[in-house]
Amino acid sequence: MRLPRVKPEHAPYRLGDGTIRLGGALYPIASEITDDDGWAWTALTLMDGTRTQEEIAARLRAAFPDLSQEEAEDVVATLVASGHVEEAAPGPCAELSEHEKERYSRSRDYFRWVDLSPRDHGWEPQVRIKAARVLVLGLGGTGSHAAWALTAAGVGRLHLVDPDVVELSNLNRQLLYTEADLGRPKADVALDRLRRVNSGVRITVARTAVDGPGELARLVRGFDVLALCADRPRELGGIQSWANEVCGRAGMPWVSGGYNGPLVSVGVFGPGGPCFACVRAGIPPRPGADYAWPGVTGASAGLSGQLVAHDVLALVTGLLPTPPGYFHGVTLLDPDGHVYARHPARPDCAICS
Repeated sequence: MRLPRVKPEHAPYRLGDGTIRLGGALYPIASEITDDDGWAWTALTLMDGTRTQEEIAARLRAAFPDLSQEEAEDVVATLVASGHVEEAAPGPCAELSEHEKERYSRSRDYFRWVDLSPRDHGWEPQVRIKAARVLVLGLGGTGSHAAWALTAAGVGRLHLVDPDVVELSNLNRQLLYTEADLGRPKADVALDRLRRVNSGVRITVARTAVDGPGELARLVRGFDVLALCADRPRELGGIQSWANEVCGRAGMPWVSGGYNGPLVSVGVFGPGGPCFACVRAGIPPRPGADYAWPGVTGASAGLSGQLVAHDVLALVTGLLPTPPGYFHGVTLLDPDGHVYARHPARPDCAICS
């Protein structure tokens, strides 16, 4: 990194005991630094994008004469490698046009905040999104929101699969459809709407019902991630189990989202973590909990679909906060109802052990 600069979202804040919090007083992002000698604070204040690493190390030594050259360089290098620092004069990004850079500028700001890997120009996550190939299975309450969000985000290749037509009862939550679309295939309507959202995304559709793991295996071929937003068949051994088997054998990450009344949950699975069946086996039944399908609002469906899209983007950018193999979500009737479940792989599991 030639001219390091602390990211504005990670502006350092110094506590009374000298501890440095990167992310400011109100929004700690990822790191606290114990800085008894003041070396890190001085180096961070020098990282304003006007000095090279060598110049910062030299000024640090001037401020602390007892600090060796090697120690000063190590302080600077450690802070640069932390991910809280960016290049003030980034190099070019040939993979994106100027039009795309303007379109996704706010996405770049978001990834600059959450991405703790040192980057050459900061567009690397968006470039990965542009190269991604995502299959969205199901265009109902969850899938319509997920498909819209992935299209808006600039996923390079999106294939949408749904066999159903638009019904009046869909319109309380499925944002891609209007009253004028009643009776039309959801896939066709979604294609028309989403192409108008983002002409830079290659979108294809299929009016296909998935009737078993063989059909699902055919559909996922050639894609990087599966967004499973379909809910039929729901019973044990149904479509989630098919996805677990098919994606597990293919080494493909997948995200499954849905809602049961006020419970909105999403599962993230893939190489490097326990599979759906193992995590699900570790979740005990909840006596007295009655999250009866099919109650849903536009808000609960939207949360489900947006969380699916968020996790798909985290997978394709490599910015997943934890390894795959967990459920997460919210219980909307409980202000403390954050959902998170992760359980280890079973020793006898044929998919992930």
